[in-house]
Amino acid sequence: MAWVTAERQARIREIAERVASSESLELVGIECRGDTRDGLVRIFIDNAEGITHGDCELVSRQVSAFLDVEDLVPGRYRLEVSSPGLDRKLRTPADYERFAGKRARIQLLCPYDGRRQFTGRLRGCERNLVAMEVADESVLRIRLDDIAQAQLVVEL
Repeated sequence: MAWVTAERQARIREIAERVASSESLELVGIECRGDTRDGLVRIFIDNAEGITHGDCELVSRQVSAFLDVEDLVPGRYRLEVSSPGLDRKLRTPADYERFAGKRARIQLLCPYDGRRQFTGRLRGCERNLVAMEVADESVLRIRLDDIAQAQLVVEL
């Protein structure tokens, strides 16, 4: 049995979404890990101007109050609120559109041309097909459903 049930995770997501949007922030995602002795609830927030420590603190205080009142997390837990980082995960079609032109690494569920991992420059997402320009300047079109995980590659 999961430490935090899918139903409770959905409720935590609703709370975090409501709090983030009330502060003009975007909820990027949540993670629940651990067990009743040492659990972790991690919330990722973002906005176009970037995230400050104050943004994280504000969301943390508000979400924590809701979680305690509704008793959604069994046992002891830590709550972390942070930005998704420079190497953020890509999850939705909107993520691939938003970060078009950026470098990314995509890992596939099944091999394509004998490979499961590709790194290149995102060209967006249309009709659930992610376009990525790879090293030889060809453009791969990858179905969202075929992606195991994807994230931005930090460019300095």
